[in-house]
Amino acid sequence: MSALPRVLVTGPASWSTVVHVARLPEPRPHTAFAQRWADGLGGTSAGKAVTLAALGVDVHLRTLLGDDDAGRRVRAALDRPGLTLHALPARDGATERHLNLLDPTGGRVSLYLTLPEAAVPVRPVDLGPALDGAGAAVADLAEHSRPLLVAARGRGVPLWCDVHDDDGAADGYARAFTAAADVVVASAVRLDDPAAYLRARVAEGARLAVCTLGAAGALALAHDGDGERWFEVGTAPVDGDVHAEGAGDAFVAGLLQATLTGVPVPGALARAAATGALAVGQEGLGAPGASAQAVAALAGCVEVRSR
Repeated sequence: MSALPRVLVTGPASWSTVVHVARLPEPRPHTAFAQRWADGLGGTSAGKAVTLAALGVDVHLRTLLGDDDAGRRVRAALDRPGLTLHALPARDGATERHLNLLDPTGGRVSLYLTLPEAAVPVRPVDLGPALDGAGAAVADLAEHSRPLLVAARGRGVPLWCDVHDDDGAADGYARAFTAAADVVVASAVRLDDPAAYLRARVAEGARLAVCTLGAAGALALAHDGDGERWFEVGTAPVDGDVHAEGAGDAFVAGLLQATLTGVPVPGALARAAATGALAVGQEGLGAPGASAQAVAALAGCVEVRSR
């Protein structure tokens, strides 16, 4: 049994086809060749769940799954120690599927082949039993995650939201998620001013906001009893080839696991970077082969500077 508090994760799990290409396709008709490709587990919530479980966290994943072949494959892939799956029925029985194109630098184009809806509406009250005793909850971007925004706040459970390539627009899809979150993590890929984005998230009420910067590391703003503190987070070394699929999910999982362990913000950010590095150093979603010991050791190679 894990000594850490239980974590509830809600959001997408999918069966994905990942195609590696020399460069992402240009927006014109042409022919391109894959370097290699594979089918496997996908979805941002699945990536966090498998990494959290590998790091010793008792994680419960609520996601939509159909009764199709893809759903059966997802269920089998999520059958891991420390991970409890709560599969909600998808309307029309279709499981989420993606076609992801990846280039050697980590650039990605994701094509949604199917995007399921919940067969039965999820209400905040339905999440009560799953939140009882939970140390944190993660709401990933999905319609069936929205009730968690209300339920976590009502139960006093810290809420984490990974909003991926949010552009910061006031009317964007992610605003309801960031406004409810205690911790926000975003990629800076669509942001002209990551620092301004982080200030806006803290102004909304987040106690910690992080922008991942790919190979440049990450930038974080913490707001707590010590006031506002900025951190520049370096990267950890990666052995061998780089596989960017699921690196952001692993970063969030590493940050959450370290926070639950009681590691202060700078150290938790270092462990997040280390977990992300372990993810990009292996094939597959997230960092399912990581361990808390390996992350702690690699985190010693990560420079975290206050500014």
